[in-house]
Amino acid sequence: MRKFLFFLFISGFTFGQNNYPQDYFKNPLDISLVLSGTFAELRSNHFHSGLDIKTQQKQGLKVYASAKGYVSRIKISHFGYGKALYITHPNGYTTVYAHLKKFSDKIEKYIKDCQYEKETFEIEVYPGIEELEVEQEEIVAYSGNTGGSGGPHLHFEIRDKKERPINPMLFGIDVKDTTNPIISRVYAYPIDENSHVNSSQEKQELRLIKNKNGDYTVEGISAIGKIGFAIGTTDRQDLAANKNGVYSIQTTYNGNRLLDIDFNRFSFDETKHLNRLIDYAHFKKYKQRLTKLFVEPRNPLSIYNRIMDDGFVNVEDSSSNTYKVRITDFKSNDIWLTIPIKGEQPKGLKTKETSVTDHLIKSDQTNTLSEGIVNVTIFNDTFYDDFYMDFSVISDTLKLHEETTPAKKSFKIEYDISHYNEKDKSKLYIAKLNGYYKRPGYSSSNRKGNTLTLFTKDLGLYALTSDTIAPTIEPINFQDGKWLSKYRYLKLKIKDDKSGISAYRATVNGKWILMEYDYKTGILFHDFNDDVIRDTKNNLKVIVTDNVGNSSTFETTFYRK
Repeated sequence: MRKFLFFLFISGFTFGQNNYPQDYFKNPLDISLVLSGTFAELRSNHFHSGLDIKTQQKQGLKVYASAKGYVSRIKISHFGYGKALYITHPNGYTTVYAHLKKFSDKIEKYIKDCQYEKETFEIEVYPGIEELEVEQEEIVAYSGNTGGSGGPHLHFEIRDKKERPINPMLFGIDVKDTTNPIISRVYAYPIDENSHVNSSQEKQELRLIKNKNGDYTVEGISAIGKIGFAIGTTDRQDLAANKNGVYSIQTTYNGNRLLDIDFNRFSFDETKHLNRLIDYAHFKKYKQRLTKLFVEPRNPLSIYNRIMDDGFVNVEDSSSNTYKVRITDFKSNDIWLTIPIKGEQPKGLKTKETSVTDHLIKSDQTNTLSEGIVNVTIFNDTFYDDFYMDFSVISDTLKLHEETTPAKKSFKIEYDISHYNEKDKSKLYIAKLNGYYKRPGYSSSNRKGNTLTLFTKDLGLYALTSDTIAPTIEPINFQDGKWLSKYRYLKLKIKDDKSGISAYRATVNGKWILMEYDYKTGILFHDFNDDVIRDTKNNLKVIVTDNVGNSSTFETTFYRK
């Protein structure tokens, strides 16, 4: 018998009684919940919008409707959520089930009919209220590893009427957790030219000391002026070793509450501003996420409860102060960090290094940079702060500052390609040069006349790159003239080493067939159970196209009866 555990969460520090329904939504799996990812966990450029539920390292577990409702949306994509199902419930909430292997029979038939009608694997549809009704605990899908998933699991969300994700644990979805969060690092930031920490205007890492009771402190620091702090912190549950996100953070200064950060709900419109919550430059350089315990200008995140001075402290000369941080997980397991601060004028101040260039980017206006064959347009309100841009062009290579400054929206890079002949122009794209070896990564470039344009949010190195090599197509489980009567799947491997796969199309005897594509493995496969191939002799034709238009065609004959 399936067991579902529920509880009413009450927080004594920040929240009053939980107003979300506690007995409405049930565990979408029939196994104990073990998480690989928690709600609002810090991810690359976004907050995690649900719970990642482990599926015992395998695919195909039954996924149940968490409550009665109707399937309001089905989306299938190569990336992102992969195969995803959305169920809207009578109480106004919507549950989301993602990275699925396949849907239940009635939903699978519905979506495949749509795919064959539109002749596309990637699809998004919005069934009517009465088309796909489901009951609570009805099997609606099977867990998988589709889309951007890094391993088999079920991504599960609960959204409100405004499509805002909410922590499912607030609804009583229970996960065993008696383990305290941990702190891995802590930094102090002098904020202006009149501030210092330990006689330096540069940010300072503070040495953590773990006390016998599990809480933390640091060696006492000396400081003057406006100071902010940032921490690296994670949590884990009892049944998994994953380092997950925490639920809330509160700070105090000399006993007065400064700032509360609560990861219980957010909107998709604001999730990109995670890069204002973390120390973005530190993350790009060290791959460590530091949560800033202060709120800078132009930070619209709704996760803050700003009690006093946006979380900053003002340290006066000859003062003795205590800064405290409380970090809590959803089950109210908590740890404390204590930072003693002595107000003291610096002895031999180390000033902050600043880089000044000829290009000052003003965040409140449009900025245009031009050199050689390259033009860059940075629109108003693209960046959070003013800064000096490191900009240069050598031949076809553009240096556009460092990757350490986050952008709120895309800016425009344009290349004049009039010096290329017409044949070569069609194969060009603007590539981001990545990693130590500066390997070109495809970016979607648009050509109009002699101008190649790219919209991007990423600073760094860019270059014109050409792709003249067509994709490869190789059969996996068959060869020409083979009988496939006992086979469930027809499989091929497709690959493109430069600009990447853009599109594919497969036909048998001139009729379109559905082929699913797993970009992680490069496997393209057709399920004979679709029952659209009924002839004995079958001529298969597969055309694969890359992102600049190079295409390859594979043709073969196979037999079935």
